[in-house]
Amino acid sequence: MLNALEVVTTVIVGVMVGVEFSVAFIMNRILDALPEDSGQLGHAHGGRMLGAVMPVWYIGSLVLVGIWAVAGWHHHGTGLVVTAGALLALSVAMSILLLVPINNRNRTWTPENRPADWKQQLNRWGRWHYVRVAVIIAAFALLVTALT
Repeated sequence: MLNALEVVTTVIVGVMVGVEFSVAFIMNRILDALPEDSGQLGHAHGGRMLGAVMPVWYIGSLVLVGIWAVAGWHHHGTGLVVTAGALLALSVAMSILLLVPINNRNRTWTPENRPADWKQQLNRWGRWHYVRVAVIIAAFALLVTALT
């Protein structure tokens, strides 16, 4: 049963990493290259869509890692799992404190109501998102290492 939990948790975290990596390095670049207001509208739509899914994914991943750490407390690699859990907790805190406030504003913007500094706000979100992606990649790497 512990093996199944380890694999399911690693896959769920790994897919989350893939989605967030894709947002950072592919989707944002595509949206930023669109003409006129299309990019900003795409960012707003992405913020609404992913903003509904990602909280469940981040917190669910953290819970699964916590269960893995408790269930496998006396097994090899538990320190790696606990460290991965701490990194995922950091990513949740970063999300709540730094990224979600910007995303909550962005998802309501249209070309008619967006603030003058909307590009700067999206750039700030993007910079924090790069940091968060690095944190969750590190957590994923620790989980994969704990499996071996």
